[in-house]
Amino acid sequence: MGDLDIRPATAEDVPAVVAMLADDPLGAQRESPDDLGPYLAAFERLTTDPNQHLVVAVRDSRVVGTLQLTIVPGLSRRGATRSIIEGVRIHGDERGSGLGTQLIEWAIDESRRQDCSLVQLTSDKTRTDAHRFYERLDFTASHTGFKLQL
Repeated sequence: MGDLDIRPATAEDVPAVVAMLADDPLGAQRESPDDLGPYLAAFERLTTDPNQHLVVAVRDSRVVGTLQLTIVPGLSRRGATRSIIEGVRIHGDERGSGLGTQLIEWAIDESRRQDCSLVQLTSDKTRTDAHRFYERLDFTASHTGFKLQL
């Protein structure tokens, strides 16, 4: 495998990112790679927000991974800034290669650079393999999350 580059996503990367988001049972139900319009509009909103970091991992000129890191200033925890990792996806050909670990390590390092005191993420209850992965990286399942569809 060639060298890996983790860099900010560009509009040209959006189709590959969306394809990875749709490439699992949950994503297949909620993503629509045939209509990139909403994704490109969301990408434009992300690029204008300095607290949003959508990155891709590129190997041999091919997007093989992605995640979004959001920096959240707050008042709780004595005015702490936290980061939220979302949308972690690894191309099927790269799963098990260590790429996921590299992406999460990038997110943790960037969180430190942004003076965050906490990194958090959520993972769907059905993603048991992902839960084991995050636990191996010293994340703790400390909270119960709730969602309200609007």
